[in-house]
Parts: sequence; structure tokens; C-alpha cells
Amino acid sequence: MFDPAQKYPYPDALRADEAPAPHPLLAPLTGFLGTWAGRGRGEYPTIDGEFVYAQEVTFSHDGRPFLHYEARAWLLGADGAPLRPSARESGWWRMQPDGRVEALITQPTGIAEILTGRAADGGVDLATHQVALAPTAKQVDATRRRYALTEDGTLEFFHDLAAVGQPLQHHLSAQLRRES
Repeated sequence: MFDPAQKYPYPDALRADEAPAPHPLLAPLTGFLGTWAGRGRGEYPTIDGEFVYAQEVTFSHDGRPFLHYEARAWLLGADGAPLRPSARESGWWRMQPDGRVEALITQPTGIAEILTGRAADGGVDLATHQVALAPTAKQVDATRRRYALTEDGTLEFFHDLAAVGQPLQHHLSAQLRRES
């Protein structure tokens, strides 16, 4: 029987020095672990003009063969100051023994994506397997996300989108640096 006064033995947020070793299947992705922040640019035919945004992405694990993924972004003004939150999403990346990745990503705007792809050579390329939409969510038909670690320690992010009647095309790109 569970005793509510007893402390839960596996806290949700372990300190970095208490974290378990990554599962061996995470080997192609261990370079992604941590929090990354930076700036990016976005555009889409249904949006008036190009925009600049700040982004923060965190990859974490609990010793099992998947990563927890969380990302958030803010639109920036011409002076570089945040104007307002622009996107938020979270999910799980499930590693498979052959290097395949299955990612589940949800957004508070009512969009849930299941993506599949491969992890290799410091990068991940994910494409839509399925998109589920809440009744009032905007129409999203497909996405493609690419993450790559560069030699200088940058995490590059590219996001293509097919939504609201538009074909799959560039939507976002960002350069992120690991936060200490």
C-alpha cells in the first residue's frame, strides 16, 4: 500500500550530479543532453514577412532509452527584446536498436505529432508519421525537423511545415548554444 507521507523514491527533477548514466541506446543522442538557447528566423506564406525569435530546447533522460524533449520560443522585436511567447512543445524521443528514432511531440495549440527518423553522426532527421489535431487546432499535414551538432558546439535546428493548405516548406531555423 502506498504511504502518502513516504517520499517518492524517484524525483522528477534529479540534480545533474545525481542523474543516472544514459541508456546505451541513447549513444547517438548523448551530445544533445542539456539545455540549449539561441535565436532563429522564421517565415511562412501565411505569415506577413520574416520574424526573429529566441528559443530554448532541453533534452533530458532518466536512464531509460528515451529522451524527454521540451522547447519554447519567444517572438523578438526589432531591438531584440522579447515581445511575447510564440511556441511551446514537449514530448519524448524513443530510440530503437537500429538507430531509428520515434518522436512524440505535443503543442498546447492542439497539435500532436508522431515523427520517425534516424540518429547518426551527431544529427537527427525526423519526418511526420502521423499528425493528430484537436477540433479547433489549425490544419497541419506534415513536418520535418532536423537537429545537428556542429564542430563548434552549436545545435542547429531546421523545421519544415505543411499547414493550412501550403506544401511542405521551410518554416524555422535556429542556432542554439549549450547553456552552462
